[in-house]
Amino acid sequence: LDFAIWAAGAVSVPVYPSSSLSQMQWIIEDSGAVLAITETRDHTELISHLVLREDGTPGLQGSPAQLRRVLEINSSAIATLKFEGREIDTGEIETRIARTETDSLASLVYTSGTTGQPKGCRLSHRNWLAEVRAILSHPVGAIAHPGTRSLTFLPMAHVLARAVSLALVIGGAAQNHWSDFSTLSVEFARSRPNLILGVPRVFEKVRNSAASNAADGGPLKARIFARAEKTAVEYSRALDAPEGPSRALVAKRKLYDKLVYSKIRAAVGDSVKYCITGGSAMSHDLLHFFRGIGIPIYEGYGLTETAAAAAVDFEDQKIGTVGRPMGGVTVRINDAGEILVKGPILFDGYWNNEAATAESMEDGWYNTGDLGELLDTGHLVITGRKKDLIVTAGGKNISPGPMEDSLRAHPLISQAMIVGDGKPFVGLLVTLDEDALLRWKLNHNIPENKSVADLATDPALRAEIQDAVNTVNATVSQTEGIKKFFILDRDLTEEENELTPTMKVKRNVVAQRYADAINHLYKR
Repeated sequence: LDFAIWAAGAVSVPVYPSSSLSQMQWIIEDSGAVLAITETRDHTELISHLVLREDGTPGLQGSPAQLRRVLEINSSAIATLKFEGREIDTGEIETRIARTETDSLASLVYTSGTTGQPKGCRLSHRNWLAEVRAILSHPVGAIAHPGTRSLTFLPMAHVLARAVSLALVIGGAAQNHWSDFSTLSVEFARSRPNLILGVPRVFEKVRNSAASNAADGGPLKARIFARAEKTAVEYSRALDAPEGPSRALVAKRKLYDKLVYSKIRAAVGDSVKYCITGGSAMSHDLLHFFRGIGIPIYEGYGLTETAAAAAVDFEDQKIGTVGRPMGGVTVRINDAGEILVKGPILFDGYWNNEAATAESMEDGWYNTGDLGELLDTGHLVITGRKKDLIVTAGGKNISPGPMEDSLRAHPLISQAMIVGDGKPFVGLLVTLDEDALLRWKLNHNIPENKSVADLATDPALRAEIQDAVNTVNATVSQTEGIKKFFILDRDLTEEENELTPTMKVKRNVVAQRYADAINHLYKR
């Protein structure tokens, strides 16, 4: 679709499939879109009443005044487009392509809107070309060549998915796309990918599924998996040491490769060479685990405003960093610890929002809003999000991201949100993984129909969550440690506007919706 839209000299405006009607309406209206292209009947029905009536009036009061048509991508829609296309002279298309310049607007890509209305980022053809060239010239460009099979778990509205997709097209690789986390194993077996691109949640699910399957096999298999996991992490960490893994550790890893690791590799198609993750941070232990079992996962860093990746880790992997800046990209850290980015991948500003554009730019540098540091090796470390910083009543500044990432690595935990701004101590809201909880109930002889609300005070369940909290607390100072946690009675979802499409928690929404739960943590 992108290539067809660009050939017509038009601008593409991707929308997440999980967007609500109000979000879709905002994007359609703000962008000035005249044609909507949908994938499913549900999406078509959702926005069809926003189309102009024949008399030129909006189909719904307050709806966009410019949307003129909705096309659902099915066989009949494609046939209709082909038929209508016959009336267009080839010379007209050539003229439109020739009229398109490098700095012409190519896409309006809207941010995920974690802190308010999504903002439309103006991305030019130059931005996309710069990003794709940076990918192909970077060692990560090894992903894009004929014969490579990729599997992407990011929606195509996500800027990273689109940038990598463009690179794969140019490189000649085969592409597969999937969005249903509940059927991961089916798609892994079908596509047998060499490359997996996804948010950390995909890889958390793979690890947790392996742990759960081991637990289902009885206490012995559960112990074997636990020891195998510990060995994988130790082996990966030893790879970073000057002396490397010891002979004993190599032998132990070889044993567990036969018993455990080979089965996990087989479960993801038995052909994976590398994975790339973005959208949010991944826990260091999980990265070490996957590298230790032979499935290296490389973290990337970027924003919609940078046309996807500004930095990517790869062959000289340094876990805990997002690698070095991409070719043509310059990164620096200002006095406040904020990451600034400059380069040809940088967007041209926000659509219809010059105030936000001016606020985000400083002498040609983009203020990312992320906190970080640059190592002597040139690797970039992300330490948190400026707007997410929590300041306790005692004046302690806490970056919740790394703690939340570590908590989510626990099989029972689906989402975690640190709280405590202006409060006497750090607290935690936590949700449970539905599949892992079901297995936990079976293993503890608890009726399957017992709800999360009923289990929230169960000593055994709380002990499991406390173990995860204790592990995290061991990595921070006493004043930063989590003192209390509250188990929410349901998981956070995109549909309820609590998560972004990349599974990041919308902190403001959750804090307002669960204000009573937060207050409960601080009751004396």
